[in-house]
Amino acid sequence: MSVYFLMANGFEEAEAVVPADLLRRAGADVKLALVADNASGPAAVTGSHGLMLLTDMLADNIDVKTADAIVLPGGTAGTAVLAASDTVLSLIEQAASNGRYICAICAAPSILGSMKLLEGRKATCYPSFSKYLTGSIYTGADVEKDDIFITAKAAGAAFSFGLKIVETLYGTAVSDKIKGEIFY
Repeated sequence: MSVYFLMANGFEEAEAVVPADLLRRAGADVKLALVADNASGPAAVTGSHGLMLLTDMLADNIDVKTADAIVLPGGTAGTAVLAASDTVLSLIEQAASNGRYICAICAAPSILGSMKLLEGRKATCYPSFSKYLTGSIYTGADVEKDDIFITAKAAGAAFSFGLKIVETLYGTAVSDKIKGEIFY
């Protein structure tokens, strides 16, 4: 399984690192894809609390047809960068058109809501961003899965979010195995 994390400066660290780790434990080919204007190649990206991660590639080079899922970590500043990126909006549209899983946590589901992709679907996000989930059925739950969309509330739901993605891609047995290994 190929999973691409769309990484922008200001991302919420736990919302990227925890799900990426859980997916790698499941066997996924996880790539951190840099979203930045004028980037010439993969580079470090800095989280909202100063943690720096090295990306694997540029988001511009993602071929959605090879992706099983794309993940949008939250963080107010990081989400603003993602929402302003034509590349990100195009990747989300392509993923939706091709039935790929689109996973977003904290502030990031607001991007899907603004694109009207969550209309009539159960969704969750950081409470102050719920106003952007246009036409969705906002639940306030830690994690919601509705069709190809997996949304999560905040950093505190990072493990539940990552495990829901693992369960969706690999099944309950793999998710349960990882839960046991990490004493979740």
